[in-house]
Amino acid sequence: MSRPVLIDGCQVYLIDANHCPGAVQFLFRIGTEGGNCVKYVHTGDFRYCSQMKCDPVLNEFVGADAVFLDTTYCNPKYVFPSQDESIDYVVNVINKYSVESGLKSVLFLVATYVIGKEKILVEIARRCGRKIHVEERKLGILRTVGFGEDGVFTNEECESDVHVVGWNVLGETWPYFKPNFVKMKEIMEARGYAKVVGFVPTGWTYEVKRNKFAVRVKDSFEIHLVPYSEHSNYKELREYVKFLRPKRVIPTVGVDVENVDGKHVNKMLKHFAGLVDEMAIKQDFLMGFHRGPKELNGSLEKNSHNINEKAPELEKEEHGSQDSILLTDKEMDEMLQELRDCLPAWVTRDQMMDLISKSGKNVVEAASYFFEHETEFHEQVITSTSASASASQESSVEILKQVTAHASTTHTPIKTFSNGFASSSAPVKTKLKSEGSPSSKRKKPSSAKKSSKNNISPSQKRKTSETKSSKKPIIASQPESGGPKQYTITKFFNKLSPMVAQSQNDDNVLPSVVIADYKDEVDQFIQIINGSESLRSYATTILEETKGDINKALDLYYTNSKDTQSETKKRIAQSSCIVEDTEVSVKDICVKSCSKQSTESLTPQPPAGDISSDLVSLPPEKYSPTDHACWKEDQSAPYLHLARTFSLLEDEKGKIRATSMLCNMFRSLLVLSPEDVLPAVYLCTNKIAPDHENMELNIGGSVVTAALEEACGTNKSKIRDLYNSLGDLGDVAQLCRQTQRLLAPPAPLSIRGVFSVLREISVQTGSGSTMRKRSLIVNLMRSCREMEIKFIVRTLVRNLRIGAMMRTVLPALAHAIVMNSCHGKTIENLKEMLQGLSAAVIEAYNILPNLHLLIPSVMDKGMEFSSETLSMVPGIPIKPMLAKITNGVPQVLKLFQGKALTCEFKYDGQRAQVHKLADGSIHVFSRNGDETTSRFPDVISIINEVCKSDTMTFIIDAEVVAVDRKSGSKLLSFQELSSRDRGGKNSVIAVDNIKKTSDDVIPNNTKSIKRSAKKRRKSDT
Repeated sequence: MSRPVLIDGCQVYLIDANHCPGAVQFLFRIGTEGGNCVKYVHTGDFRYCSQMKCDPVLNEFVGADAVFLDTTYCNPKYVFPSQDESIDYVVNVINKYSVESGLKSVLFLVATYVIGKEKILVEIARRCGRKIHVEERKLGILRTVGFGEDGVFTNEECESDVHVVGWNVLGETWPYFKPNFVKMKEIMEARGYAKVVGFVPTGWTYEVKRNKFAVRVKDSFEIHLVPYSEHSNYKELREYVKFLRPKRVIPTVGVDVENVDGKHVNKMLKHFAGLVDEMAIKQDFLMGFHRGPKELNGSLEKNSHNINEKAPELEKEEHGSQDSILLTDKEMDEMLQELRDCLPAWVTRDQMMDLISKSGKNVVEAASYFFEHETEFHEQVITSTSASASASQESSVEILKQVTAHASTTHTPIKTFSNGFASSSAPVKTKLKSEGSPSSKRKKPSSAKKSSKNNISPSQKRKTSETKSSKKPIIASQPESGGPKQYTITKFFNKLSPMVAQSQNDDNVLPSVVIADYKDEVDQFIQIINGSESLRSYATTILEETKGDINKALDLYYTNSKDTQSETKKRIAQSSCIVEDTEVSVKDICVKSCSKQSTESLTPQPPAGDISSDLVSLPPEKYSPTDHACWKEDQSAPYLHLARTFSLLEDEKGKIRATSMLCNMFRSLLVLSPEDVLPAVYLCTNKIAPDHENMELNIGGSVVTAALEEACGTNKSKIRDLYNSLGDLGDVAQLCRQTQRLLAPPAPLSIRGVFSVLREISVQTGSGSTMRKRSLIVNLMRSCREMEIKFIVRTLVRNLRIGAMMRTVLPALAHAIVMNSCHGKTIENLKEMLQGLSAAVIEAYNILPNLHLLIPSVMDKGMEFSSETLSMVPGIPIKPMLAKITNGVPQVLKLFQGKALTCEFKYDGQRAQVHKLADGSIHVFSRNGDETTSRFPDVISIINEVCKSDTMTFIIDAEVVAVDRKSGSKLLSFQELSSRDRGGKNSVIAVDNIKKTSDDVIPNNTKSIKRSAKKRRKSDT
């Protein structure tokens, strides 16, 4: 460390980066002509601290030519506290709970990476006086990097209440923090603690406008978002650049390394305006002009003199190289065959010879170079259509060999911008251009591209690009030299046949003539769609309609509606009639007719057709469930039907209008696809199963973001920027999808298909589950149309944002059933029936909150459905009837209007539903419907003792309170109950008298939910 190491004439220093163990900053000093030197600083991942200013080696690099800077948090909103302040916060929280609750009652979890955050762990151990528990693998890593031998870390759980867990165990951190209380509960129960306090140390969760140390709380779980990072915050980055005052700052995080002059990079560099040495940059720029003319002319004369002296040697070398090629024809054939086995079938012999020549007869390097530039080679094949072109290409290969050999023997150095703009590549370019061969249009290797790019000033770049664009050929387009670029696949099929222009105005041309004119285009069209020869007639007709444009033909083929296809079919039939004049038999005409019918069935049918996307917003009296739907009766209901409705609901604030839209949506489903009603209700309420089944997607923002990158071809930095500006990941996905062009639209999403995939995602567990979930999500995203991807992503992140709840969706379904059953009546005439069925459905759901049982019953009974249709089922928790807040006893008496009432003591406990099932098992559910059976083993034992032997099933709504039996059954506080041991033998929990009986099913099948309180109490005693 801090000592120079000489590598290829370059002095390299390493200094500490204040990051994870072993992280260093690289300092480079490179000597140049004239005794000067160029200095570079590469920070890597680092956290700036004031002690760095005292480093003598780093001080030598003040005024460096460039600093490659870790710009992870290069945003003014990331001005989080110092590491010491964050560590103080964590230590204080641990000490606070240790004093209040005592040891062994609170478990502290600290989320870390595989390597990193060691500093915070060591400080916790030192200042809190306890060891840190880590897993065996983590302990081995810590020992490798210099920790673990001093007794700070242990792999025994019982030795410490501070445990280190994986990074995503406590929750996902991006694009927003999503806590994982379920996992915390599992850890707490497995390790026998009453409370869990977690710490997530990262700068990404820092919230500028709120408390710098945010806390997420649920029940006995706490997660503290600690802005502790091992990357420099925004203020520290500026301080570091101000200290070094370099000539240039080069961001290394959050930017496209292939486009260092892009808008995003320039925007990031504005944060360091005034901190870099701008005068030195101007000085270097002006020095180039000061020493330019004389040195440039001298170097050019010297280069030309060297070339003239070496001309005879070049001729000898070229002659010798040709002889060597002639002498090894057999070896060349063997190499061609070996290379042909590695490459696609469409690669020509000339291209393979060119690859062998460029790679120095190395087959592996030739294959590697091909796959790096496959797009360019494929474009050469597409544009090469005649035998003469291929012949000229063979000659150009020989010319290129000679020029390459000539250039390889010329060792004129390439000067930099500041040394006179000299370049040895100019003669080679001139010769290639003068030959005019097709191979001159190929891209140079990446190294040549970079050197030429660095040797051209911005003004020259603009002039060159304007000259190129003005002289660009119409037919064969030349690849850009600015770097690798991925073209759309239809770019390969953009060739416009000269025959097209001649036949544009000839409307009476025979099909046989058309086929001859567009033969190449027809072949390419059939190849793209992977079709058979039966599609040739159909392809010819489409290409004739698009004047030979394959792009438009593909769009027409994949997006034609049913009406457009019928018109195309008529035109094909008309063209078939003309074939009679060319002596085509009737049998051939029949064959063509059959091929047209098969073509029509092969063409994908879009789900939307010409149906407007806002028809569900019509008044219910004007909405037609069949005519205004975007699919037909024999088709699956498309997810687009829901997405369009969600898009309208997103902007609708009125509850009545929202219910009307949902009603129209359900009306079409009830008529055309009744089997899709149940999954549609789940998707509208952002659920995939009843609440008591605890079936969750368990997907974090990082998984959705990764899938979005793959499906839309974008990158994480772009998604992050869009999310910061839009604030919604669904809107980000929609924007990314709009900028993506597809060759062929995929099969449309269906409601049942989406619901089935979501349930499949929820059951993915074990090794590789994350990749399987991501694959399923990518497939969903790739099949999205219009605004579908927005709501698919919102469904995945559990934030649909349409304002639809169960109390909105179920009445809308009830309205749809009434409207479809009573044709021709207005809303006013049906008002009483609408309200009655809506109330019955809601009441039934409160009693039996299981859509799998409720929805089929409602659809089956229709207008005859009532709350008595369904009864409670033990094992399915009932929705709680919550109390209403009043202003005092007088208001209560006024509400009862002189009726008899009873008052009870309000116990400070936890509400619980106790269910006994037909198999004799007993389950306990919380007020939210979560199963808490394992939490109250003593409650189950008490129920078994007091339960009558002839009682088959029952449901008891009760309040569970804690009592101190040693102090005369003294009632304890709620905190004592919530912090009790999980299922321990020494629990001090008892069951109070039943607060309210919701349903008590006894052998004679009598129900108590509809009876008065007096009768229920009498039967309970």
